[in-house]
Amino acid sequence: MRAVQIAQHAADLPRATAFYTDLLGAPPVASFDPPGLVFFDLNGLRLLLDTGAPSALHYLLVDDVAATVERLRAAGTAVESEPHVIFTHTDDRLGPAGTEEVHAFVRDSEGNLVGLIEHRPLR
Repeated sequence: MRAVQIAQHAADLPRATAFYTDLLGAPPVASFDPPGLVFFDLNGLRLLLDTGAPSALHYLLVDDVAATVERLRAAGTAVESEPHVIFTHTDDRLGPAGTEEVHAFVRDSEGNLVGLIEHRPLR
């Protein structure tokens, strides 16, 4: 079994589509309006922006969490939590062994919380 789709509430689809296009660095793969659905491909996992969906908290793996936060902040995104180490991976059960897991949280254009994760090699 594997996850195939995450639904995320979007009150304003054009605004949310612009936010996620910028965040993900890629345009949506499909849009259907009506009924108000926009799909992004996250490496085989679909992110569905839906006017009727509830809010979801999802975490996205990024190459450089600090740079991503600064880019989003410069674009006017609300930063809820600055990058911080939450865990050191001594084995590979939850992430690559020998890395620190760094998290930050931002609010998307619709007010939903989005987690950003970086697996940073130990220094």
